[in-house]
Order: sequence, then structure tokens, then C-alpha cells
Amino acid sequence: MTTAFDSLDLAGTPLANRIALAPMTRSRAGEGGTATELTAEYYAQRASAGLIITEGIQPSAVGQGYPDTPGLHSDEQVESWRKVTSAVHAAGGKIFAQIMHVGRIGHPVLLPDGLVNVAPSPVAAQGQVYTAEGPKDFITPRELTGEEIHATIADFVTAARNAIDAGFDGVELHGANGYLIHQFLAPGSNKRTDEWGGTPENRIRFAVETARAVSAEIGAARTGLRLSPGNPFNDISEPQDELEATYTALVKELSALDLAYLHVMEVGPIRDLVTTLRQSFNGPFILNPATEGSTGPDALALVEDGTADVIAFGALFLANPDLPARLKAEGPYNTPDPSTFYGGTEKGYTDYPAL
Repeated sequence: MTTAFDSLDLAGTPLANRIALAPMTRSRAGEGGTATELTAEYYAQRASAGLIITEGIQPSAVGQGYPDTPGLHSDEQVESWRKVTSAVHAAGGKIFAQIMHVGRIGHPVLLPDGLVNVAPSPVAAQGQVYTAEGPKDFITPRELTGEEIHATIADFVTAARNAIDAGFDGVELHGANGYLIHQFLAPGSNKRTDEWGGTPENRIRFAVETARAVSAEIGAARTGLRLSPGNPFNDISEPQDELEATYTALVKELSALDLAYLHVMEVGPIRDLVTTLRQSFNGPFILNPATEGSTGPDALALVEDGTADVIAFGALFLANPDLPARLKAEGPYNTPDPSTFYGGTEKGYTDYPAL
């Protein structure tokens, strides 16, 4: 029987186990969206994960949606990430950079002068984002032109190349949680009538073309994608009766690309769809399972029963830097402190004790 503590060949990247650090925004980037010495320490502490997937990293200035998040679009940012990847590799770990363009989520006060948030369609998300000026309502984004869509795909490609140059083992394209790729997938945020919207085949085009272009640049074996079908986060609207048609069509196209992995964040009672996607995808399958509260030790059974090849842990890994060892020992576990999740210093970031 395969267990979460067994090794895995992830499309040529050897993983020591099947326990992943899920991508989690921590809002602790340095000046100019750079990674810091604390960033390097944080990820190196968690290098016993089979795979580390970083916090979302914006591929362009307009792709930023939150304060103090890092980028991969300037020379300074690329150089700053080298200390992170070097620290993780020195500790024996593997690390993929999650590339996240937020699309309509965010606010112009978080962007360089003159830039406004962009999206598939000029449909504002309901909700607010925290800024240095206090909470701000999401604005009505500017609709991307066809030419700008291709330019945005090119930004993902450049960021992916920058990630490899910075020493990452690969990249994960963030197609979940209501950000740009997800906004193209969802009928509630994609009202286009051209080749990028309307039918499921057109709505999946941006995700497919981005994955194809990134794969062509850095190799499919170093390219993964994260999805969260039906996740209403960030005011995403996806009719339940369209979910299977949209996501099975998407995964069929992705399978033809031979990607490194598919990563699904399960939200709500969609296990049947998750199983269908797992069976349809021709590569390694990472699951961040739906749970009440944080994903816990019980999720390891999903590797044993074949539901997933790898389980991604979020808050539990945030608070337990040596999580694989703790899972194997069946505890004890540090308790996460939500008040320190976003922003701040080493408190709640690098000061959680190991066993």
C-alpha cells in the first residue's frame, strides 16, 4: 500500500514524500516585492515537505492584489528568490513558485500610478481588500482586450522563466480561488462573447493557452496548475450544472500537455467531480481536501486509498515547520495563530518550534 511517507517521481522531480506545503499568502515581502532573509528561513524550515509550493507571486505589476506580496517580474525580485531556493535545496527540499495574477481582486491604490485592475469582463467582485488606507471596495475592472490577453499570457511565461532562473524546480499556475485564470473559467466573471468566453470550450481557453505557453518555455515537467471548481471565494459564480462540463473539458486539454501535476483545492461536496478529474488527468494529482477546519492527519488516508498522489497542507504546515515528522509520529502539533497569518515580523512566521 502506498502511503504519504513514500517517495514520488513528480514528472522527473523526485519528492521525498507525498506531503506538500500548500500555497499561502503571508504578506511579508520586502521593498519592491522582493523575498527576504525571513522568506528564505520560512521556506527552508519546511523543506522536509515532499514539495513546497510558494505563496502567490505576481507575474506583473498589475497582477498584484494584496499589500506586501512578492513578484517575479524585476531583476531585483528574481535575485531575491535565489536565496530562498538555495536555502530550500541546501535543506534537501523541492520548491515550485506559484504564479498568481489576481485580475479584478485588489485595488488601484496597491498598484503603480496609472494602473487599474483588469479582468475578462468589467464585472466588479463584491467585497473588500485591505490596504494601507484601510479596507477598499473592489472596483469595476477594465476588460482586457484580445491583444492584452496575449500580453498577459506572455507575462506568465516571463515570470515562469524568471522562476527557473531564480532556481525554482518548477512553477504552479494559480487557476483557483477567484483570481484571473479562475475569472476566465467562471461564467459570473467572464461575460465575453469572443473566443475567450461564452461556451465552456472558450472559457477554458485562457487557462489552456497559459499552461501551453509556459510549458513551451520551461517544459511541461516543470509546470503545474491549481484549480478550485465551484469555489465561491472572491465572488466567483460557477453554476453547479456546468462544473463537470467545464472542468472535464479543461483537464482533457491539460492532460494533452503532460503537465507536472494537477493540484485541486476541494471546496464543498464535490468529491465525485474530484474523482472524475483525478481519473481524467494523466499525471500526478495533488489534493487540498475539503475539511472542517484545517486539513489534518486524517487526510493522509487519501493517498492510501488512491484519491490523490500528494496531500497539500496549509495552516497545519504553517504552524508546524517539521510537519512530515509530526505526522509520522502522530503529533503533537503546534496550534496556528490566525492573528499572525498576514504581515508582521518573524512572530507567527519563523518562530513556530520544531519537535
